Amino acid sequence: MNENERIQQDYVQEIIDLIRSGETEEQIRESLEEYHANDIASALPLLEEEERKFLYSLLDNERLSEVMEYAEHGYEYLEEISPSRAGIVLSEMEPDDAVDLLKEADPEKKTIWLSKMSLKDRNELQILAAYDEAFIGSRMTTNFVFLTKDLNIRDAMRSLIEQAAEHDNISKVYVVHEDGSYYGAVDLKELIIARRDTKLDDITETGYPFVYADEKIEDCLERIKGYAENSIPVLGENNIILGVITAQDVLEVYDDEMGEDYARLGGLTAEEDLNEPLLESVKKRLPWLVILLFLGLVVSTVVGLFETVVAQLTIIMAFQSLILDMSGNVGTQSLAVTIRVLMDERLTAKQKMTLVGKEMGVGGLNGLVIGLFSLVGIGAYLYFFKHQPLHIAIAISSCIGFSLMLSMVISSLVGTVTPIFFKKVGVDPAAASGPLITTINDLVGVVSYYGLTWILLLEILKISG
Repeated sequence: MNENERIQQDYVQEIIDLIRSGETEEQIRESLEEYHANDIASALPLLEEEERKFLYSLLDNERLSEVMEYAEHGYEYLEEISPSRAGIVLSEMEPDDAVDLLKEADPEKKTIWLSKMSLKDRNELQILAAYDEAFIGSRMTTNFVFLTKDLNIRDAMRSLIEQAAEHDNISKVYVVHEDGSYYGAVDLKELIIARRDTKLDDITETGYPFVYADEKIEDCLERIKGYAENSIPVLGENNIILGVITAQDVLEVYDDEMGEDYARLGGLTAEEDLNEPLLESVKKRLPWLVILLFLGLVVSTVVGLFETVVAQLTIIMAFQSLILDMSGNVGTQSLAVTIRVLMDERLTAKQKMTLVGKEMGVGGLNGLVIGLFSLVGIGAYLYFFKHQPLHIAIAISSCIGFSLMLSMVISSLVGTVTPIFFKKVGVDPAAASGPLITTINDLVGVVSYYGLTWILLLEILKISG
């Protein structure tokens, strides 16, 4: 455990000890103010239910809402407080976090909590919840401040102060036309140091980036990351600002995307967690396994076509796994690199072709080095330990070395072209999972190895035995 992890763990334990200390409620309440909401949220699973209820009673609604924003499976803890207070806590939470919590909650509980909220807050959450999780609109928050472009600085500051009572995300202020459509943005610092009679329009950055609520997350994630802004406006019809996506939202989205890609690379249809039911995990893994079963049968059938080769030169069977493992490893490496590069939506066709060429070059050079090692190592093994004649040992090890190089080049090509093709036809390139590429490369390795063995050793050199 590193120093930072140790310190955070101490904070969580301190909170637990504080709840169990027996001190007065006022003393505990004052002490809790010194801790971050994330540390309090981390302590929740380690407390008994009665201890958690005691903790809830010490926190005001705003503070409890902050804790719930950080809590994993926060809906379980909301069920431990009264429905009316749960509705208030949800109203105090960041809207996007509240929506995420409600999506996990029991439908009956969710209905009750929503009924305890004001019409304005309820409508806001329902609008956000209406967006599919694949779209930017599902990740935006309505915690932002906007000003009309014709205000002077004095009036703009007055409006900002009024809105700040409800919205604390004010580091970037958004500017709109009279009809509410997006115009630009201004940094809070620029607003503060501007002269009172200056027009807001004069300090507005009209080229400030934005995204649309109905854009797919995967299509604009890299673009949002590239701007490195604390928040970016999310627009709807007629360029009306519906909300903003914050840097924290981007990090969460990026983490989710990477998690999903990692799951698919492992041959899963989605991420799994420790508490997931057995049948759910089976359903996520089984489809890929069925596909891989049929591909494996194809590989076995191809191996069967070379029965005569194996019958005449049985020793080559000992090195089949070497060829298959190396081609599979190289293909998976190329796949991982390609999926990472394809996250950039601005990638041109020329750049994709450059990537293909580079990966084949890397595979070829690696294959040459590995092939030379195999030629020397396997040749020595066959000569000294298997007592094969020198010319036969060199011939077999040369064939294996050349097969390695060829299969590694082809596997690099397959590992690169497959996700590019998937992306082109509108399929998530991460669906070209590691197990799928490995199986395809097994087929490549089998054909390369046994094909070259048949041509070079049996047909040309007439070696058998």
